[in-house]
Amino acid sequence: MPQPPSPDSAAIGLAPRQLAWQVLLAVGAGAYADLALERELQRHPLEGSDRALATELAYGAIRQRRLLDAWLDALGKVPAARQPPKLRWLLHLGLYQLLFSSRVPASAAVSTTVELAKQGGMGRLAPVVNGLLRACGRRRAGAGPEPWDSLGPLPADPAGSLGLRHSLPAWLAELAGHWPEPELFGAACNQPPALDLRVNPLRSTPAAVLAAFAAAGVEAAPLADLPAGLTLRGRSGELRALPGYAEGHWCVQDRAAQAVGLLLDPQPGERILDACAAPGGKSTHLAELIGNQGQVWAVDRSEARLRRLAGNAARLGLGCIHTLVADAAQLAAEQPEWAGWFDRILLDAPCSGLGTLARHADARWRITPALIGELVRLQRQLLEALLPLLKPGGQLVYATCTVHPAENSQLLEAFGRDHPDWPCLRQWQRWPAPGGGDGFFAALLQAPPAGR
Repeated sequence: MPQPPSPDSAAIGLAPRQLAWQVLLAVGAGAYADLALERELQRHPLEGSDRALATELAYGAIRQRRLLDAWLDALGKVPAARQPPKLRWLLHLGLYQLLFSSRVPASAAVSTTVELAKQGGMGRLAPVVNGLLRACGRRRAGAGPEPWDSLGPLPADPAGSLGLRHSLPAWLAELAGHWPEPELFGAACNQPPALDLRVNPLRSTPAAVLAAFAAAGVEAAPLADLPAGLTLRGRSGELRALPGYAEGHWCVQDRAAQAVGLLLDPQPGERILDACAAPGGKSTHLAELIGNQGQVWAVDRSEARLRRLAGNAARLGLGCIHTLVADAAQLAAEQPEWAGWFDRILLDAPCSGLGTLARHADARWRITPALIGELVRLQRQLLEALLPLLKPGGQLVYATCTVHPAENSQLLEAFGRDHPDWPCLRQWQRWPAPGGGDGFFAALLQAPPAGR
């Protein structure tokens, strides 16, 4: 593992790059990217632009793994898959800066990567690092703006080309070729996600939050069709330091996720079940929509995540939320008094997360077609298990943050064939877009009336 940088290394910008390298090593060994980054930042705290650079380099290099490997294959004597992991991920770090980071001079990308090799116990390989990165720079001289320009001939088949250019696994590139706007999907998967907020109407208004942000020099704008939605523009720094956070004036929630709560349309005084609730953004949204009048039961298998949910609810002043550690698939048996008790149910089902690949840098390398098959079976099991808990005529929203049809429209079609008395009143599919917003699916189902 690379050693912490020496005190004078901060002057040449090694600290954020070394931290990013440590994250790449951890993810390459099986760690989750967000947890690995959080752990490294706790060990070696960075602030401001250094923290932002470390995050950009780590997540960017993880997203672009396939394309960066293609560059290694083109420039190196040893194929990327056979490189020692320590060298492979260091070269990814340097290549990413050369190919994607407009704010890092090429000379700095090369020199800092070579210096990291020396400090990381790979001094004998420093000439290899230097030579390969400089070869990339020579190839890129006068090339087009795309990071694959001058790499060499692209695959002739559309899926192969799409997968290489947008760094998608082969199976996903093949599938995406059948979706609307596959190029936009690929581009959206590799852009840092938008940072959207939801204003708490019990504590503030969008206009008041925007005014407070403007006074603090933070640029934000309303989100169309979302009465409480705002999006931040540019760098905002530490979110907890922004105006109104401590007072519960707002919380972070993606624009597509906000639309899910609006589709369920809960009313004051109702009993609402959020069946797979953690981390709790939708639970708190539902509580705000009912004006904190009624009951929102947030159920999840993770006690730790429910504790974080409860803390966020307290910050937002939402006393109507109750938490329960349980498996949603077993609720009917474990909570028999809940039979026919809820006015509305939200099932934000566990899914492949293919609509959030920009947000979860390593997810594309973890998901497999076999895993999706397992998830579909779980999603259908959860949906069936929750039906007895809904009142006659009550409404249920089935939602996922994926764009895979097997988990969305195809699952609902099969459900409709088996339950013709449960009409689907409305459904929508949002696709991830370079302009911001995750990919989400949601469908509104209605229970049959009493006596049916």
